[in-house]
Amino acid sequence: MTKIITETERLIIREFTLEDAEDVFMFNSNNEVNRFTGDDCLKSIEDAKKIIREIWLYEYQKYGYARWATELKETGKVIGFTGFKFETRSTVQATDIGYRFLPEYWGQGLATESGLACIEYAKKHMSLEQILGDVVVDNTGSSNVLKKLGFSYHSQYQELDFILNRYELIL
Repeated sequence: MTKIITETERLIIREFTLEDAEDVFMFNSNNEVNRFTGDDCLKSIEDAKKIIREIWLYEYQKYGYARWATELKETGKVIGFTGFKFETRSTVQATDIGYRFLPEYWGQGLATESGLACIEYAKKHMSLEQILGDVVVDNTGSSNVLKKLGFSYHSQYQELDFILNRYELIL
């Protein structure tokens, strides 16, 4: 049984399952989607299953949360992810918010809609005091989403080949 986290007017936000591998492959194999992430594009459905199993399912168990499948109610299709991740990189040891969607769903307010629902869920069901959002400087669309979610600019840093702006939301 798939665990539903929250819902909005247009979306179901739920935990990923291995049955989502094809949809995960679709959005994580797209160069445009991954342009600002620093992640390599997936090469196979097996790569997608590995991410689901070794990252998201593992983090649900370890932290109680991870990125969540974002499904269109109208079609039942997983169009991307929204949600939190406990970051353990050297530049951050905190929970951040992330969202990643297929390009045909950009510009429809879905990142903001799903992000607001996840933040509301966090306020009611998670014991977080702060959420971070890191965005590559050139990714103005994602920066705009964080601002709409109520995040404030915190600082700027470099990681790999990217300069990132860090935003924060105090809960």
